[in-house]
Amino acid sequence: MTRNRPRSAARRRAWIRRTLLLLCLLTPQVQAAELLLSTAGDTSALQRFGNALAAARPADRVRIVALNEIPPLDQIPATTRLILFGHAALAWRLDSPTGPPTLMLQVSKTQAREALGERQPANFSMLWQDPAPRRQLRLLKHLLPNVTRVGVLHHPHSEFLIDELRQTASGLGLEIVAQNWPDTRDNQPVIRVLGVSDVLLAVADDDLYNPLTAKTLLLTSYGQQHALIGPSAGFVRAGSLASTYGDQDDWLATLDQLLDQAPAQWPAGTYSNTFKVLGNPQVARALGITLPSDAELARHLAQGDTP
Repeated sequence: MTRNRPRSAARRRAWIRRTLLLLCLLTPQVQAAELLLSTAGDTSALQRFGNALAAARPADRVRIVALNEIPPLDQIPATTRLILFGHAALAWRLDSPTGPPTLMLQVSKTQAREALGERQPANFSMLWQDPAPRRQLRLLKHLLPNVTRVGVLHHPHSEFLIDELRQTASGLGLEIVAQNWPDTRDNQPVIRVLGVSDVLLAVADDDLYNPLTAKTLLLTSYGQQHALIGPSAGFVRAGSLASTYGDQDDWLATLDQLLDQAPAQWPAGTYSNTFKVLGNPQVARALGITLPSDAELARHLAQGDTP
């Protein structure tokens, strides 16, 4: 019996080695990818984002290259993942009919529609800068449970957003009252939509919501005791009531999930998978609205969230 023990132990070790080798052969090996980040103009602002992405994906090689220094797209290996920021970079990418799989950030749906039209390039995904309509409408409904008519100003080039809003609003018991605002120097469309709605919901259209129009929009809406929801955290700081938004951590999490997928599986467009909420307590007090904390609002909206 004593002589057989070393032999049995050796057999067990050999069996363990064979099992481990088999597991290594059966387990898919993670392939390192090159992630090429770029934007038009100065790339220094991308450094923090690139560092965070490299920390989240240590197996990949992350590089930041100025747009004008990127080689011709047909010379970039198909295994490279091109990650571009801003509508100028989008226009640059669309100049080439071929190129590596591309993920676009910091582009609104309105900007993308102007650049793409009805085209949908293969292996090309837009990570919308817009807040997800369902989140915005649920935020609105939570803060203002008695409202039913939601006023929405749009420009001719952002009118296509109304259909998505109407589809989403109908499931929440809300009605979208749309109003064209082709000339922001004319305040009458703002007054008209406020007269037939309970609250104003801002869409991500820089032609309508910008520093030049902010004062008119905010003073006119609050003069009629109407809250303005959206369209961004920056506009909340300027005086709108509240908005959902995605920050760098949210976009990194979304990007990380997409990079784990084959480009053929990427959605044509997506909102951030996670999000945050920013409210303006001073505006809420002026309008007599109870405003929970930002964290509490985010937790509430995250329950059953479908962007």
